[in-house]
Amino acid sequence: MVGTGLEARFGRRTVFSGVDIVVEPGVPTGVLGPSGSGKTTLLRIVAGLTEPSAGRVDRPQLPAGRIGMLAQNPRQVSNPRWTLRRILAEPAAIGRRPCDIEATADRVGLDTALLDRFPAQVSDGQLQRACLGRLLVQAPSFVLCDEPTSMLDPVSARAVVAILQHLVEDGAGLMLVSHNRRLVERRCGRIVELGAS
Repeated sequence: MVGTGLEARFGRRTVFSGVDIVVEPGVPTGVLGPSGSGKTTLLRIVAGLTEPSAGRVDRPQLPAGRIGMLAQNPRQVSNPRWTLRRILAEPAAIGRRPCDIEATADRVGLDTALLDRFPAQVSDGQLQRACLGRLLVQAPSFVLCDEPTSMLDPVSARAVVAILQHLVEDGAGLMLVSHNRRLVERRCGRIVELGAS
């Protein structure tokens, strides 16, 4: 995916302008910037969820569901009425394909005893692992992450980063939005930095 000359305006306020970004297989792209600089807006533009005020994004022709997202707050993107098992298995159900839920849970470090619990019955870290498992089941070509470790304890954060690294090694494109400069500089081969607005 290639974004060229991207601009985001809200009313009279220009959040960012003239931003170029490339997200390609096997090369993690990081996005840094202070709060309010438009990092999440840029991610939404690249994902196709928000239209840019100017510029364009060229996306490869992908089957539905091949762009996956990992949110900062897993509770905002998880149905509270679904068990972790159903959350994790959702992409397989949509695609009508088999999935070994227990094996996927094990891969992301989620205790299989938690699979029949609801989001309110588990920690943020455990729920984020379920969301990460859902991402693996989805098998996306591109993964867009918005502060995926900011709410997690160090052990959970390392587990999330390791799985994302494995996805990149398997050929996925990765866009990582974070306040964590050390994480981005260590993990990303390409970095876009947005300034304060």
